[in-house]
Amino acid sequence: MTALDTQTLRIEKFRDIDIGDPFFDTLKADYREFADWFNRKGESEAFTFRARSSAGLDGFLYLKEEGGPVNDVSPALPAARRLKVGTFKINPHGTRLGERFLKRAFDIATTARLEALYVTVFEKHSALVQLFQKYGFVEVARKRSVNGDEAVLERRLDAFVGDVVRDYPRIPLRKDRHFSLSIWPVWHSRLLPDSLLKTESSSILEDVSHTNSIHKIYLAAMRGVEQLEVGDTLLIYRTQDGGPGYYTSVVTSLCVVEELTNIQSFKTEADFLRFCEPYSVFSESELRDFFRTRKYPWVIRFTYNLALTKRVNRKFLLEEVGLTGASDGYWGFFQLATNQLRQILKLSNDYEKARSLVYPS
Repeated sequence: MTALDTQTLRIEKFRDIDIGDPFFDTLKADYREFADWFNRKGESEAFTFRARSSAGLDGFLYLKEEGGPVNDVSPALPAARRLKVGTFKINPHGTRLGERFLKRAFDIATTARLEALYVTVFEKHSALVQLFQKYGFVEVARKRSVNGDEAVLERRLDAFVGDVVRDYPRIPLRKDRHFSLSIWPVWHSRLLPDSLLKTESSSILEDVSHTNSIHKIYLAAMRGVEQLEVGDTLLIYRTQDGGPGYYTSVVTSLCVVEELTNIQSFKTEADFLRFCEPYSVFSESELRDFFRTRKYPWVIRFTYNLALTKRVNRKFLLEEVGLTGASDGYWGFFQLATNQLRQILKLSNDYEKARSLVYPS
């Protein structure tokens, strides 16, 4: 995909979307009533992906909040505040648009303090079923209709299983196992697309896997990184850009460590590329160079759990939170206490939301 084909997540009304787009052909084949249902939705909104060089769709996501029992499945689901994933379709081309859509669904459900998400899906769509199962969805019922027999998959947000991925976007809270990781602006916004600053244009976000994915990989040489463990909290610190760091360096995101690997553990360059390429902001040539030079020995894989609402800058981190970086004033990587993380979340207006995501570990 060329630079001209880059695309970003949009919100569009049904009435502005062409039901005649070939993108919808498989949905029409699966659901007899799809076209009638779609046309009745006129003013409703859906998330879409479109390549800028064409008018055709590459992704479509429709979500609906529900509050009562789900009675059109067997067995019926008891009343709960759920987000129904009503329509979820992508044209797969290796850039993990499915993860980007699923992240959006999780974001909406957690912001609204919902108890669960659910989806009905034909088992023939095995890749889609596997995507939902990877993030903790389990089959709880069946839906039988004129269209056939579908699995009903539900993901509870008010429970956890103790796994970083299957519990996503929930955050395991390990006492004082919180770390700030600095990322340069040039890498930050490509890696964490929901954490753009107001001064940044979404046009910098390409339809590539490291942008779309829930998982991220970052290579680092910063001292202290070697102490990271699975389940540690990562507070992402975007370094200064266009002005003094006192004002322009900000914290933007809350993530969870999924894996820490030393570059020496990869037997071959090919093994290293297979591990890094799907989730890394670095180009293939850069990764090859990193492998050969061992310039950045630590490979951090983490999940992208929460984009902070208000970006707290270094001024507030120093004056309100009492952060000073590491003991020698180094801000590249350092540990912070639970009460300091709590204060940052209060300053970013995300404390209540984060409380709903945290579970003991």
